[in-house]
Amino acid sequence: MSDHPNPLDAETVRAIEAIILVAVEPVPAEQLAQLLEQPVVVIERLCAELADAYAEAGHGFQLAKVAGGYRYQTHPELSPYVERFLLDGQRARMSGAALETLAIIAYKQPLSRAQIASIRGVDPDGVIRTLQARGYVTEVARDTGPGQAILFGTTPAFLEKLGVNSLSDLPPIAEFVPGADVVEALEHGLRIDPPADARA
Repeated sequence: MSDHPNPLDAETVRAIEAIILVAVEPVPAEQLAQLLEQPVVVIERLCAELADAYAEAGHGFQLAKVAGGYRYQTHPELSPYVERFLLDGQRARMSGAALETLAIIAYKQPLSRAQIASIRGVDPDGVIRTLQARGYVTEVARDTGPGQAILFGTTPAFLEKLGVNSLSDLPPIAEFVPGADVVEALEHGLRIDPPADARA
């Protein structure tokens, strides 16, 4: 923020902070602009300056642009403390099957149940229902082919939970795929050779 802020900007910044603080979901710049009767470019500039000011001051929270809007969130460096707090008496967590299915949908959407089943090798119906109930996936379209299967995709709530602004911000899937040398080492390590006397 500048050393001599415009009084109008200072009042607008205070209003931005107040609105985002009480908002349940990320607040789009367009909505802030409408509420505060300011151009969107002014809101975007003030939010960027505000985010920089928080970062420079070393706060434990930050103003982040997530799922197309602004929200306050804890600083990533402090996640171990936040996780410890949240896991103290934690609610039920998502199963490995649910996480796997969610990752498949996130990276390959839109997908039908049959396509998800062909990738996972198991019927995904129960897991998809769980993900829909949590608000992470939804029906986004219908396949144009025979049967017009329902196609699933992720929701803004999924982006918000991950703390990313769009699907393009997800890390490249190649980062999670092991190299050929790792796969070969795994195969070698898992191979069971028969005893020498059995081979004779």
